[in-house]
Amino acid sequence: MSDARSLVAVFDSPVAGHLLEFAATLGYRTALADPGLDGVDIDAGTDIVVCDHDRPELGPVLRDALASPARWIGVMGTPRHEGPHVEALQRLGVSAADIARVHRPVGLNIGSRTPPEIALATLAGLVADRNGRPGGFAFQPPGPDPATRP
Repeated sequence: MSDARSLVAVFDSPVAGHLLEFAATLGYRTALADPGLDGVDIDAGTDIVVCDHDRPELGPVLRDALASPARWIGVMGTPRHEGPHVEALQRLGVSAADIARVHRPVGLNIGSRTPPEIALATLAGLVADRNGRPGGFAFQPPGPDPATRP
């Protein structure tokens, strides 16, 4: 794996803007790819975050990302239902094993709602993953409120 860290935010959005700003502060080389990955340098140290799961280019962009040497690929979206990327990639003939390489959700479960909070949660998850830490991308239903336990 490359020692250099790169982050490619795909599809221009408020979250992508904050993601690129924060990533640069953390020492990542950054790039915005919109509408696709053409002309973007991707190596084994690159993390790719797709910042809009409703764009018609979603399937082709992810197919191209999966064919690249990128270290990590993720799509923003709620964990409550299957993401549209699954069907989009299936229609393009992408294998189930490759589809499973796409992470969703992409950030730590901190209850983020605003674009800066979503970017922060995403980068925290990427840093944890790069460092082999369980900061995690797993989302579990909230348990009982500790204040109400006997």
